[in-house]
Amino acid sequence: MTELRKRGVAAVQSGESPVQVAAALGVNLRTLFRWLALYRRGGWDQLDANKRGGRPPKLDGRALRWIYKTLSTKNPLQLNFPFALWTIAMVQALIGERFDVKLGHSSVARLLHQLGLSAQRPLWRAYQQNPETVKRWLETEYPDIRRQAKRAGAQIFFADEAGVRSDFHSGTTWGPRGQTPIVSSTGARFGANLISAISAQGQLRFMLTEGRVTGAVFIEFLKRLLANATVPLFVIVDGHPTHRAKAVTQFVAAQQGRLALFHLPPYSPELNPDELVWNDLKTHGTGRKLITSPTQLRQAVLSHMRQLQKLPALVRSFFHAPTTLYARL
Repeated sequence: MTELRKRGVAAVQSGESPVQVAAALGVNLRTLFRWLALYRRGGWDQLDANKRGGRPPKLDGRALRWIYKTLSTKNPLQLNFPFALWTIAMVQALIGERFDVKLGHSSVARLLHQLGLSAQRPLWRAYQQNPETVKRWLETEYPDIRRQAKRAGAQIFFADEAGVRSDFHSGTTWGPRGQTPIVSSTGARFGANLISAISAQGQLRFMLTEGRVTGAVFIEFLKRLLANATVPLFVIVDGHPTHRAKAVTQFVAAQQGRLALFHLPPYSPELNPDELVWNDLKTHGTGRKLITSPTQLRQAVLSHMRQLQKLPALVRSFFHAPTTLYARL
């Protein structure tokens, strides 16, 4: 039993899910959190099955389970905190309010580590997003689109628009400790707009445009997309008014089955694999160059996008992110 307890605690501390650890060890989840509470009270020796007595822990197994569940499933805003990301100070306040237990900053940090939690960059979602609408898209609407595409022998593309700015810089740089490095730029700001579409097979199509993307510009992109297509195209875009414009609807209808347009759930850019094209462009393309003129920006964008077109494996990888995996082949 002692070895089982230690295996359970060690597994959770390494980052494995307590639910999965409990199932693998064949123990109740409450039991696993009780072991974690024992460990917090006295370290590994406290997990000795023959050891009895000792001071009761400030936070028992039930409390640890509640803390883990709350941090794993709830947003701080749901608990009336002013910020959307969990911080140690917030967890500290939460424990104090819920259990009337005061823990120091380092104790809370150690507790979170012992529960297998770690500080991570979150995936951002708009608060206006409707979870039921997203669920319906993932479980019903997109599978239906996939079936329609199979029957029609069509290829599915995800499309999106983006703007790239000359003053955007990505990544980190080295410098003396305590002295924040300064990245010099021209001071002039200019941008470039473009549209792209990608398929799960690794194809990428794109078009640069002057000014903002209007219905007419979007139609021109669709024409180019259709130009070399040998099969019908199903294009999935967000619900921007440009994509729902009357002229766009009429153009799609005039293609007599060669083109169909579908719309993602509102406020759900993370469901569009094409968003990762922009992330790659801004992070690895224009974001690490000193851009001094509109011509140089355009050349940098063209160069990177053409390079992406030659890397179908990388394009396919955009369909393997946690929120886009549903759209893979």
